[in-house]
Amino acid sequence: MAARLFETIGKLGLGLAVAGGVVNSALYNVDAGHQAVIFDRFRGVQETVVGEGTHFLIPWVQKPIIFDCRSRPRNVPVVTGSKDLQNVNITLRILFRPMGNQLPRIFTSIGEDYDERVLPSITTEILKSVVARFDAGELITQRELVSRQVSEDLMERAATFGLILDDVSLTHLTFGKEFTEAVEAKQVAQQEAERARFIVEKAEQQKKAAVISAEGDSKAAELIATSLADAGDGLIELRKLEAAEDIAYQLSRARNVTYLPSGQSTLLQLPQ
Repeated sequence: MAARLFETIGKLGLGLAVAGGVVNSALYNVDAGHQAVIFDRFRGVQETVVGEGTHFLIPWVQKPIIFDCRSRPRNVPVVTGSKDLQNVNITLRILFRPMGNQLPRIFTSIGEDYDERVLPSITTEILKSVVARFDAGELITQRELVSRQVSEDLMERAATFGLILDDVSLTHLTFGKEFTEAVEAKQVAQQEAERARFIVEKAEQQKKAAVISAEGDSKAAELIATSLADAGDGLIELRKLEAAEDIAYQLSRARNVTYLPSGQSTLLQLPQ
């Protein structure tokens, strides 16, 4: 009796295990930020896109292909040429994600690695097209315009593949060695030219100052000569008196100066 009971329990456990395995194989989970496309062995890729949560499928017949629909970053480096034939090294940073309703078409026509197949090619194409419209100087001074033009063209191009670009930005922009050396040489030449112009202007100002000073001295000499002719030696005597008065005033303020009456000996009366 006990043997039959254990045999029954064993069969029941085996049946439950088989049933549990079948149920488990018929369930699949779609995590947050993801969506799934169902591939049916008899009908192919289904047009219906499955959202987040736990879902049922037919084991062995159907298979879920899960896509990450969150924004993901990607850096794409490109070497291209400007309008004036200068080599330009550009790195473009892209935030991309697939369109949910386009997932069946993306899986059918491109594959799960759609970002590897699409983004490098269209980014290179758009960057070469946009950068060729600007010369090297404009790429520096009009960087915002270049970035906006690249973003607009790239978003439009990516939409044809079922991709959404949340952000497109130029993170790196450099030029070839020859162009960089030419820019540095130009800056040095401009600085030298400014310095030479300053020296010339300084010399001109000094020349003008010397002329004005000479004209002033000439005018002063002319006035003095006129005064001497009109007043004779009186002007000279007046200047002497003014000079003597100024000297006496300066000496009177000095502590080490002593005034003695005229004719008096400067030696004090000392005992013999």
